[in-house]
Amino acid sequence: MTSARLVLATHNAHKLGELRAILVPADGSGVPGLSADEVVSAAGLGAPEPVEDGLTFAANALLKARALARATGLVAVADDSGLAVDVLGGAPGIFSARWAGRHGDDAANLDLLLAQLSDIAPEHRGAQFVCAAAIVTPDGREHVEHGYLRGTLLTSRRGTGGFGYDPILLPTGSDRSTAELSPEEKNAISHRGEAFRALVPHVAAALAD
Repeated sequence: MTSARLVLATHNAHKLGELRAILVPADGSGVPGLSADEVVSAAGLGAPEPVEDGLTFAANALLKARALARATGLVAVADDSGLAVDVLGGAPGIFSARWAGRHGDDAANLDLLLAQLSDIAPEHRGAQFVCAAAIVTPDGREHVEHGYLRGTLLTSRRGTGGFGYDPILLPTGSDRSTAELSPEEKNAISHRGEAFRALVPHVAAALAD
């Protein structure tokens, strides 16, 4: 019998760990009364992944959370996030995870984006990570929050932490890429951290009912 109270719409172990650390941090500032082992992933419950055919980050986050709440009967949280590059008009955007054609191929996505920006001068390499975080309850209540991390794109990978496009984003005011930050440092400034911290009161209220 599962002790799950909150299910996260992810099949990515790295993201599950990151979101647990944001929602249930060691300092106790997260969701009151929620323990890390009560936060499970869609993969852990064998829930299927819906087709992400929304046209915005928020639409995709809600789509995933709705499907998960229906499938599990639990309060469901989902996010959709990606990289928005200024000179590409906000692309890859919602297509970030499959920019090179195959979903989740981080190396190929990075190679393609770096090649596309190879002749772009440093002053024009602005970009931001964007995250929409959604909560949906089994009775149909919904809420979405957004978070952003502004920075500049590097010309080559730096660091081995994180995932996705972390090795090529240099956050504004930092001399280290997102992949060179510790998990705690990253969560403190990240788009996902900002969005999910804003979602904490709504998660707490849903679990208290």
